[in-house]
Amino acid sequence: MASSARAGPGAGGGVRGRLRTWMLEGLADIAKQQPGPYAEVQHPGRPWWKVMCLTGVDYFSTLGYQPGIAALAAGVLSPVATLVLVLVTVAGALPVYRRVAEESPHGQGSIAMLERLLSFWQGKLFVLVLLGFAATDFLITITLSAADATAHLIENPNVGGALHGHEVAVTLVLIALLGGVFLKGFTEAIGLAVVLVGIYLMLNLVVVVVGLQRVLVEPHVVSDWTRALTAEHGNPLLMIGISLIIFPKLALGLSGFETGVAVMPHVEGDPGDTEEHPVGRVHRTKKLLTTAALIMSVFLIATSFITTLLIPHREFEPGGAANGRALAYLAHEHLGNGFGSVYDVSTIVILWFAGASAMAGLLNLMPRYLPRYGMAPHWARAVRPMVLVFTLIAFLVTWIFDANVDAQGGAYATGVLVLITSAAIAVTIAAHKARQRHWTAVFATIAAVFVYTTAANVVERPDGVKIGACFIAGIIGLSLMSRVARAFELRVTQVDLDPMADRFVRDIAHRTIRFIANEPDRRDLAEYRDKLRQIRDDNDLPAEEDLIFVEVTVSDPSEFETQLRVCGEVLHGRYRVLTLVSSSIPNALAGMLLHVRDLTDQRPHIYFEWTEGNPIHHFLRFFLFGQGEVAPVTREVLREAEPDRARRPHVHVG
Repeated sequence: MASSARAGPGAGGGVRGRLRTWMLEGLADIAKQQPGPYAEVQHPGRPWWKVMCLTGVDYFSTLGYQPGIAALAAGVLSPVATLVLVLVTVAGALPVYRRVAEESPHGQGSIAMLERLLSFWQGKLFVLVLLGFAATDFLITITLSAADATAHLIENPNVGGALHGHEVAVTLVLIALLGGVFLKGFTEAIGLAVVLVGIYLMLNLVVVVVGLQRVLVEPHVVSDWTRALTAEHGNPLLMIGISLIIFPKLALGLSGFETGVAVMPHVEGDPGDTEEHPVGRVHRTKKLLTTAALIMSVFLIATSFITTLLIPHREFEPGGAANGRALAYLAHEHLGNGFGSVYDVSTIVILWFAGASAMAGLLNLMPRYLPRYGMAPHWARAVRPMVLVFTLIAFLVTWIFDANVDAQGGAYATGVLVLITSAAIAVTIAAHKARQRHWTAVFATIAAVFVYTTAANVVERPDGVKIGACFIAGIIGLSLMSRVARAFELRVTQVDLDPMADRFVRDIAHRTIRFIANEPDRRDLAEYRDKLRQIRDDNDLPAEEDLIFVEVTVSDPSEFETQLRVCGEVLHGRYRVLTLVSSSIPNALAGMLLHVRDLTDQRPHIYFEWTEGNPIHHFLRFFLFGQGEVAPVTREVLREAEPDRARRPHVHVG
């Protein structure tokens, strides 16, 4: 592999060479090697409840900032608005992702479902757009979690205010530490996730129970709240209507569903499960998603209720003691600084681990798609260069948002909502194709809700879509540049000859192997007779020379790598023809020629005719549609694939 050669020990020599080798270590396939929620699992599955903790470090950690964001967005209406969020979670997002688990049992998620529905370049571009929003989701998870961890650290009374005013610097240090861990080598431990989530949920349960007790012993807080609620919003119907309008701002509480599906490969199945039909894994993943959603729903309602009633609203404002850390504020206020500090440490650690999970997701998500599309440079397959890229981008995002949790909420919500909306649309299409009218109507309604929510969030807080647009533009731009740079690579991964094709090749191997590249048209007797006469005349070949026609049919030119199936047939009782189906004519011909050379230990000859027209126009046709000026491109692909001229197949053009 060319990339491996570049990363060899001798590359560059000295310190520079060793650094290059270290940076490009593990270039082969990080999607299978890099641990994380998107890795392909090479070990037996784990109990579903343990795997739930792996996704829970992302999902449950939002309790660190969700109640405060809800209070800022909805004020005294926060518990009602949170109840609406919970209803959308349980009645909307949960059914959608239970269906995604059925349709995508190997953890590919909704992006892979939509990829299967669309072909050609529009499918690839659509996936790149979704990858942009997925990158927004994961990257903002890193920066927002680090910013909230900073808030918990700085506001801890034991710190003594020494770090006030240095929020950006502290957040950058936390992100740098995260990147440093991945540069050294991050090993995921489900056991660690179980411990972190278990401790964190127990501490939150203590805070909730104590908070509810305070509400019971001070009943005036309830009456004060209901009085303020009625005074501001009037009747219950108006409250629900306003909650629906506010709902997009609370969408952070929907985080974690995409990760919940992505960790499916970690879930143990039944003994009778197969890779094609992992029934037990799907069943237990549904249980995982449901349990996580119910746990989170209970905590969201309870924490929103107690924080709204027990914390003065001014403390939620920027600079307030509860800003970005409402539950930590209650822990310190009602359980003492000792318990509050333990809560802070637990929150900081789980938020940091949520960032680690998101980084692992980025490192595994991008290589899952881009290399298959030919839209990633070689070094993008290595972990460490990508860690540096994502860490630097996280630095930039942190600096732009000034390490502010509230300011990043819109970008985070946009990434989450776009992924959930795409999942809702994907399962609607899947139900329609399965002729399930009831589920089609249900999922279409859910999709409409999320389309509204996403649109409202974009209008209200455009930062998210701006960040997403930057990622999309960057991904598409770099992807197309990479595709152009890799245009002349040999993309054929495997060549198989059917019995007739194998017979043709072995028969002609006793003579000089000569092929004619033919663009199939009517495929009548005149076409092959005239083509054969033209090739003989152009190349001054004697009549007794034996020639075989080769015809390539282009399938989906947007695909990059392909497996070739070469079929042989005899047309009109005299002309032997090899037929191939591929995404690119030149690459298919080059792959077949190299395979024939290796099979027969002879250098085959192939004959073309020049194509009339502008060469730039023909290159664009090759790049976009897999055809064009075939002869020089085939020669260039062969030149890159086989540096030794003495072993390279012959290309003749007349």
